[in-house]
Amino acid sequence: MNAPGRTPPSILRARCLLAWLVGCTLVAGFAAGHALARLVVMHGPAEPTSAVLWVQAEAPGPITVRWRTGEDGTPRSAEFAATATSDYVIVARLTGLAPGARAGYRIEAGGESFEGTVRAQPWWGRAADAPPIAIAIGSCFFLADADPRWSRADYGGEYEIFDSIAAAGPDLMLWLGDNLYLQRPDFMDPDSMAARYRRQRAFPPLQRLLTTAPQLAIWDDHDYGPNDSDVSYVLKGETLKLFQRYWPNPSHGLPDVPGAFGFAQYGDVLFFLLDNRTYRSPNRWPDGADKTMFGARQLEWLKQALTYAPRNSIKIVAGGSQFWNRATRFEGWNHFRTEQQAFAEWLVRQEIEGVIFLSGDRHFGELLRIERPGGFPLYEFTSSPLTSRPPSRIDKAELENPDLVPGTLVNRRQFGLIRVSGPADRRDIRFEARDATGAALWTHDIRASDLRFPRAGARAPAAEATP
Repeated sequence: MNAPGRTPPSILRARCLLAWLVGCTLVAGFAAGHALARLVVMHGPAEPTSAVLWVQAEAPGPITVRWRTGEDGTPRSAEFAATATSDYVIVARLTGLAPGARAGYRIEAGGESFEGTVRAQPWWGRAADAPPIAIAIGSCFFLADADPRWSRADYGGEYEIFDSIAAAGPDLMLWLGDNLYLQRPDFMDPDSMAARYRRQRAFPPLQRLLTTAPQLAIWDDHDYGPNDSDVSYVLKGETLKLFQRYWPNPSHGLPDVPGAFGFAQYGDVLFFLLDNRTYRSPNRWPDGADKTMFGARQLEWLKQALTYAPRNSIKIVAGGSQFWNRATRFEGWNHFRTEQQAFAEWLVRQEIEGVIFLSGDRHFGELLRIERPGGFPLYEFTSSPLTSRPPSRIDKAELENPDLVPGTLVNRRQFGLIRVSGPADRRDIRFEARDATGAALWTHDIRASDLRFPRAGARAPAAEATP
C-alpha cells in the first residue's frame, strides 16, 4: 500500500523516464540545428582609444587577432596561445582606435575565423556635445543541464530575449548576477564548474548579443556557489578565477582585497560593481556590527570611490541582491540592517549626488523610489529574470510596497534599459523594462538634477511611470 499523499514508485519511475527523454531531446536538438559555437567571441569593455576582445577556442593552439586602427586604418595584429590552463580563453586589447569610431577585426584559430567590428567609447570636450548612452541590464540566465537529475528543462525559456536586447542597440550590457546557475555536481568540482561556464558561453541564442556591445558583469549566489551562499563557501577562490576568466571587467577587487567588485566608466556614467558574496555573513547571522553583506574593506573602497567621483556624474551602483527593498522576506540588504543604515546615513552626510542602484536576483522586475530625510529620493531598478522562470505569485507585501513606483512591478521574463540623453550638464534619464520579444512593459523618466541635494532653482520632478 502507498501512504496517503505519496506518489507510487511506478509513477515516479515513469516521470524520471519522461524527464530523461526530454533531456535527450534537448541535447539532440542542439546537435541537429543548434551546435555550440566552436569559436566564441565577446566584446569586453571599450575605452576611448581601445577595446577588449574575449575569445574562446575549442582546442589548444595559436589565435591571431587582426584589426585596423581608427582614422588612418593602419593594420595591426597580435598572436596569442590558447592553452588548457586558461580553458582556451585569450583576451586581446585592440589599441590605436579613434574615439567613437568603429574598427573591423578578424580572429583566426584552428581553421576557424570570425569577423566583426568594435566601437571605441565616444569622447566630447563640451557638455553640449555629449552623446546619448543606452545601457542594457538583466540577471538570471538559466540554461538547463542536459542531465535532468540536476535541473528541470522547463525552468528556463524565451531565449529569444538575447536577440531582443541586441536589437535594442545598447552601447553597453551589464549583467546583474546569476549569469549562469552552478548545479549540484559543480559545487565542489572546479572542472565541472568550468564545463558549465564553457557550455553556457557557447549557447547559440547568446552569440549575437555578445558582440553587439561591450559586456560588464557582477555575480550573485548562483555564479558564486550554491543557492544563498556566503563567506563560508570554501571554493569561492575557484569561482572567482572562473568569473575573472569569463568576464574581462576592467578590474576585479584590489591587490590586497580579493573579490569580483570593481569600477568601469562609459562616457559620463560611472559604474561601481559590487561583490555581495565573498564577504557576506550568513543570512541567519544575528544583526549587528559584525553582520555584513559587502565587508568593511569593500565598503570603504566604495565610499572613497564615490567621494572621488565628479559630483555631477551619474553613478550606477550595481549589486546582486536588492539594496533598499524593505518589504521582502527574501535575500536583501534589509536583513543586514546595521550595515545598510550606516551606509544610507553616510550617503546623506557626505552629500553623494547622482547615484542610482541596480539589482537582479528576484525573478521579477520593479523600480523602487525611496524617500529619505535630508536627501533626494534613491532609485533602485531591479531587472530579473532573463530566462529563469518567474515565480507563480508575488507576496502581498511586495505588491503593496510603499516605495514601489506604480506600474513597474512585472512578473515575467524581461530586461532593462537605462537611457541617458541631453547635454552633459542637463542629462535626462529614462528607465525602461521590456519583455522577451522586446516589447515595452513600462518606462519612467527622471532628470539627473532630480538626483541632487536641494538647491535654489531646481527643476520640477518628472512625471510618474507610464505602464
